[in-house]
Amino acid sequence: MNKKLVNISALLLLSLTAAAQDRPEPPSELSNPVAIVLLTVIIGLLIAIAILGNAVISAMDIYRDRMKKSGTILTILLILVAGQAMAQDTPAIKSTLINGLSQTSFYLLVSVIAVEIIVIISLLFTLRILVGIERKKRIKPARETVPGKPKISWLDKLNDTKSLDADSEADVDMGHDYDGIHELNNPTPPWWRYGFYCSILFAVVYLWRFQSAPTQAEELASAETAAAEEKAEYLKLAANNIDEKSVKLLTDQADLAAAQKLFSTNCAPCHGPQGQGVVGPNLTDDYWLHGGKINEVFSTIKYGVADKGMKSWKDDFSPRQLAQLASYIKSIHGSNPPDPKEKQGIPEQ
Repeated sequence: MNKKLVNISALLLLSLTAAAQDRPEPPSELSNPVAIVLLTVIIGLLIAIAILGNAVISAMDIYRDRMKKSGTILTILLILVAGQAMAQDTPAIKSTLINGLSQTSFYLLVSVIAVEIIVIISLLFTLRILVGIERKKRIKPARETVPGKPKISWLDKLNDTKSLDADSEADVDMGHDYDGIHELNNPTPPWWRYGFYCSILFAVVYLWRFQSAPTQAEELASAETAAAEEKAEYLKLAANNIDEKSVKLLTDQADLAAAQKLFSTNCAPCHGPQGQGVVGPNLTDDYWLHGGKINEVFSTIKYGVADKGMKSWKDDFSPRQLAQLASYIKSIHGSNPPDPKEKQGIPEQ
């Protein structure tokens, strides 16, 4: 490949390296499918830029001395500007993920692809201009010296097509004869060959990704595990989403046993170990000071009765524990413990 094209490619790589060094090193995202596809597209576009750049340099024969310095300097400036633009920080981009890829990485890769597409369009435009100028400059002597010589378009140059006749076939004859059919050395166009090479590269990346990616069974198991964790977290939160309007009477022995421990530790000093009443009222008879329904008992425990000396327990117990305590108090109703306190309040309706 032309030495100038190699220098330009080296400058492009140095610019991209500088851009990568200026950024804080993020965690590796090469295993993300979106990143793999974008990198494959970037590599393919780089190959296309190399091919078009070589074609443009080949078409600059008549303007080589005039455009060598200016074209090279302009290209270097464009590359450095693009590298500096990609090296700048992007504080407005948040860490939101796009298909598992961070926005910073996604937009950086898309920006590189956009820059490469612009470079390809610029090279095609430059090639068209150069070929048109060369054609206009050579059209007159071509008609004088070689009348009837066919014109070669820029598309033919890119395709590197060859028109064969009876005389030129002998030059490309491979010497293989199959029942009168001669094998000629007429290779496929460059764009076709490089497209084939890109397909091989894509196949290698795809095979590596296919082998390293989890199987469908593994993905299903991972999804089921995540769903189970989310369900458990939801149920945990739902269990504490209880108030005096939604509380229900609990009859499960595990809930009542847990409530009995809470009652013995926190409520027995005022209401007695069996709920017979000490300073506080008897909780086993039919009389209630603040209502004996499950939601009324829950509300009394939750907010307390300041003028009677009962504190609020909403900051000490979770809503689930308050519901357990209210259900336990309802469960000891009518147990008739020894030495009950006198009746207080009104009978339960």
